[in-house]
Amino acid sequence: MTAEAGIKVKVCGFKDTNIIGQLDGLSINEVGFILAPSRRQVTPEQAGEMLRAVRMVRNDQGAPIQAVGVVVNASIEELKLILASAPLDVLQLHGQETPEFCAAVKQLGVKVWKVFSLSAEQSAGSTLAGDHLGDVSESELASASALALLAPYKDSIDGALIDTAGGGTGQPFDWSNIPAYREAAHSLGLPLYVAGGLHEGNVKELLGYGPDGVDVSSGVETDGVKDIVKIRAFVERVKRP
Repeated sequence: MTAEAGIKVKVCGFKDTNIIGQLDGLSINEVGFILAPSRRQVTPEQAGEMLRAVRMVRNDQGAPIQAVGVVVNASIEELKLILASAPLDVLQLHGQETPEFCAAVKQLGVKVWKVFSLSAEQSAGSTLAGDHLGDVSESELASASALALLAPYKDSIDGALIDTAGGGTGQPFDWSNIPAYREAAHSLGLPLYVAGGLHEGNVKELLGYGPDGVDVSSGVETDGVKDIVKIRAFVERVKRP
C-alpha cells in the first residue's frame, strides 16, 4: 500500500547508518541529512557513508529512496565540496537563497527544494497585508501573498517546503496557511511539502490540508535518536485510509 493519495514521506535528520537498512520496504520517498549547524548535523563524509547505505534499500514500490541534503546559506563552492563527498539527489535550501542562487545550484546536477519559513502566528496573507488590495477575501489575500513569495522561484526550484521559522524546532506553524501555499505551488508546477512538529498523532489532521508531502524528524525520535518503531508508525498513519 502506498502513501495516502500519493502523499510523499521524507524522514529527515539521520546521523548514522544503523537504522537506514531497516527502512527497506517502507513507504518512504526521501531521507534527509542535515549539513548545517544543528544537533543533527553531519559532515559531508558522514552523509556520503549514509548515502551508500541508502542506495542499498528500496521503498514499498521497489523504487530507490532519494537522498536530500539540508543546507543553510552555503556557497556554490561549499555545495560542490558536499556533493563531491555525498552525491545527493536533492539539495534543500533553508536560508535566504535567492532565485538566481537556486538556479545556479541546479546547474550542479541536483534537484533543488526551497524552504519558506512561517512563524507560529504568521498568516499566509501577511506578506501583502500592507498593500492596497481593494475588497478581497482573506483566502484571496492569502493566495496572492503565497504566490508573490513563490513565483520568483518558478524556474529555479523543483519543490517548495513550508516549515516553522527556524526549522528543526519540533513546533508546527498555523496549518490554515497550507491551502494558499499549495494553490500557489501547484499554479507554478511545484509540489508542496510541509514540515514542523509532525508526529504520528497529528499527521492525519495535517493531511486534511492537502500537502503533496510530509517531512518528519523529531517526531520519529526517542531521546534524539531515530526510532524505527516510530518511523513505521508514522508511515502507517500517513498510509491508512
